[in-house]
Amino acid sequence: MFRQLLPIAALLTSTFLMLTAGGLAGILLPLRAGIEGWSPTTVGWLGTGYALAFTGGCIVVPRLVRRVGHVRVFAVLLTLLSMSMLLHGLIIDPWAWTLFRALAGFSLAGSYMVIESWLNERVTNASRGMVFSIYMIVSMIGLLVGQYILPFGNPATQALFMIGALIYAAALVPTGLSNAQSPRPLTEVSLDLPGLYRKSPAAMIGSLIAGIIAGAWNFLSAIYGREIGLSTFDIATMIASAMIGGAIFQYPIGRISDFVDRRYVMVVAGIVGVLLSVTMIIVQPVTPWVIYSLMFAFGTVLFPIYSLNVAHANDFAEPSEFVKVSSGLLIVYGIGSMIGPQIAGRLMDVTGPAGFFMTMAGCYAAYGSYAFWRSLRRARQVPSERPDFVYRAPDRPQTPETLQLNPAISAAKDD
Repeated sequence: MFRQLLPIAALLTSTFLMLTAGGLAGILLPLRAGIEGWSPTTVGWLGTGYALAFTGGCIVVPRLVRRVGHVRVFAVLLTLLSMSMLLHGLIIDPWAWTLFRALAGFSLAGSYMVIESWLNERVTNASRGMVFSIYMIVSMIGLLVGQYILPFGNPATQALFMIGALIYAAALVPTGLSNAQSPRPLTEVSLDLPGLYRKSPAAMIGSLIAGIIAGAWNFLSAIYGREIGLSTFDIATMIASAMIGGAIFQYPIGRISDFVDRRYVMVVAGIVGVLLSVTMIIVQPVTPWVIYSLMFAFGTVLFPIYSLNVAHANDFAEPSEFVKVSSGLLIVYGIGSMIGPQIAGRLMDVTGPAGFFMTMAGCYAAYGSYAFWRSLRRARQVPSERPDFVYRAPDRPQTPETLQLNPAISAAKDD
C-alpha cells in the first residue's frame, strides 16, 4: 500500500491543503458577512456567484489546459485562489465579494480537475479503488480541519483571510515540485439536458433540487448558526456533525437502493428531510448538543440524495453513457446550487433563522413527492440489471474528472 501511495503523496498533500483552505473559507466568509450586517439574501449572492463560476470552470478549464498545459494552469488557479482570499480581507463590499467568490469557484473547479486527472494517470485498475477512497477521505479531513481553524482566530480581523491565502499558496508546493508527468487531456462536459430528462426525469429534477438544498446549506448554514446564537466553535461542530452523518449513512442508504426501487429510497429521504426540518422550525433548539444530534441526523439525507440521483439515472443508461449522464447531472446540480442561496436567503430575511429550514422542508417535500409521482409513471429496473450505487463523499464538490477517477464508473466504461 505504501509503495502505491508514495507516487501520489504530493498530489494528496496538495489536495489536503487546498481543501483545508476551502473549508476555512466556506465558514469564514458567511460569518464575516454576518458580522458586517449583510442580509442573508446578500450572503446568498456569494453562493450563487460561487456555484455559477464552479460550474463554468468545469466547462472552460479543460480548454485552458489544452492550450498551456496542466502545470501552468494549476499554478495560476492556486494563485487566483490565494488572491481571492486576500481580496476578501482587503475589500469589504458585498458585490466585490460576489466577484471574489466567483473567482474562487472557477479556480477550485479547475484545481480539482487537474489534481484528479493527475491521480487518474498514476493509478492502475488494481489500485483505483484504494486511491479513490483515500482521496475522498483526505478531502473530507481537509474540509473538517479547515472549519476548525476558525475558532482560533477572529472573523472580524484580516488574520484568518491571510491564513487561508497562505494555505492555498502552500498547496502549490507539493505538486509544483513533483516529478509526475502531465496527464492526459481533461474530461470535457457533454451536455444533452433534454435527452437526460427523457432518460431519467426523476434523476434530473432530483439533482436540481439536491443542488438547491446543497447551495442553501453551504452558504447559509453558518448564518443560521450565528443567528441562533452559536459560537464559532459550535457552528463548525454543527456543520461537521452533518458531514459525519452523511459520511456514515451514505453507503448504507446506497446499498439499500441497490435492492429496491431507488425512487422509494428518494421518497423516504424526502420524508425524513421534511420531518427533521419541521422539527428544527418548531423546537428551535439552542442547546449545542441537541443541535449537533439533529444535524447529524439531517446529514444522513443531506448528502446522499445526489448520489441516489446519479445511481438512478445510470440505471437507465448504457455503460458507455455513464460519464455523459453523470456530467450532465453535475451541471444540473450546479444550476440548483445557484438557486438555493437565493431562496433561503430571502426567506431568512423575512422570517429569521426559521426560513433556512423552511427552505429545506419545501425542497425535501418536492424531492420526495416528485420521486413518488415518477414511481407511478414508469416501472423500476430489475435490481440484477442495474449498476451498483456509486459513493460520493459528503460536501465535496465534484467535477467530470472525479467520474473518471471513480472505480465504479471506470469499471462500467470498460465492460
